[in-house]
Amino acid sequence: MKSIKIGFLSLLLLVFLTSCSTAEKKDVQVDDRAFYSQTKLDSNKSDFIQHILTKAVNEGKAPGIIAAIISSEGVLEIASAGERKAGSGIAFTTNDMVHLGSCGKAMTATMLATLVAEGKMSWDMKLTKAIPDLKNNIHPDLKNTTLWQLLTHRAGIQNDPIDWYAYADMDIKERRFSILKDNLKLAPTYTDGEFHYSNYGYVVAACMAEQISGLSWEILMRERLFEPLGMTTAGFGDPVKNKSIDQPWGHKKSWFGNKWKPSRDYYGEVLSPAGRVHCSVEDWAKFISLQLPGENTFLDRKILNKLIEPNGVYAGGWVVFQQSEQPWAKGIVLVHGGSNEIWYAAVMVAPNLDRAYVVVTNSCDFGVTDRVCVEMTNEIAKMDQNL
Repeated sequence: MKSIKIGFLSLLLLVFLTSCSTAEKKDVQVDDRAFYSQTKLDSNKSDFIQHILTKAVNEGKAPGIIAAIISSEGVLEIASAGERKAGSGIAFTTNDMVHLGSCGKAMTATMLATLVAEGKMSWDMKLTKAIPDLKNNIHPDLKNTTLWQLLTHRAGIQNDPIDWYAYADMDIKERRFSILKDNLKLAPTYTDGEFHYSNYGYVVAACMAEQISGLSWEILMRERLFEPLGMTTAGFGDPVKNKSIDQPWGHKKSWFGNKWKPSRDYYGEVLSPAGRVHCSVEDWAKFISLQLPGENTFLDRKILNKLIEPNGVYAGGWVVFQQSEQPWAKGIVLVHGGSNEIWYAAVMVAPNLDRAYVVVTNSCDFGVTDRVCVEMTNEIAKMDQNL
């Protein structure tokens, strides 16, 4: 089975504003080769974003790309460029759905926080308390594993289980539970308390909620996160229906010709809690705004603050940089990156500035795409903050 690369991609590179020189002023005249480019808002900032997106597409760095500036009020500026599917001529629009990869981990952690707020779970809840059936079917070194350790990648659990695709004939909740039971009998791969990024750890955390609530992670996400926040476009896995081009396709670099090859090779649904959410950027902004200032009736601020309280550098789905590391932000900076090998997403949040910056491509060429998104996120932030 191929190794899943949805994990810890370029996160520690995502914020480097303090070490960069001031952004050069750029000619915002858009190259007319990108005839399928689009902006939602008509402003100098949107023109700037449009320019750098179009340039990236014309240079072959992505078949399609979208970027936005977000505040607690929602999307402030947004632009897109390129195609939904390479060679189709159909525009990648600002209303299209994007695949978030591991940027969805923060959503899983936030959904779990709603159960904590209701007293149905706790951050220090042990696996064996949430799932009593594990008491005699778990490796002794994992018996004291807590929910917060799982969410902060400090449970010692391996990145991937033996087989993501086992028990294919079961419904999704039972499939996750069966895979969990098989794998938690194994000795932990890493020392308890040591940081090790684990997609599987987020699946285990989701299983805890599934066993406590009796509902699948998918239902919990819809009822506890997407619907309350009005995220009407949010879903799981491939946003494309049938073989149409109603939404963007993912892409890989072909072995021959170095061209973008359309793909719908999505990871299996067992992995969803670790990173299979898709939605529009506008709906993503509704979630991101939970960590920005302003009124919030969704969760108590104390609970939301816990989600960004790092255990080392990682919190509940966020890598956290302190103000001393990024003084431009006048406070902490939250970042994450995510990919399923055919998409790449990057997000950077500066709560004290009431700003977030996102860049997503419908493609992935590891070592290239991630760096393009990182650099573009920083470039947009520098422009927005006049750095």
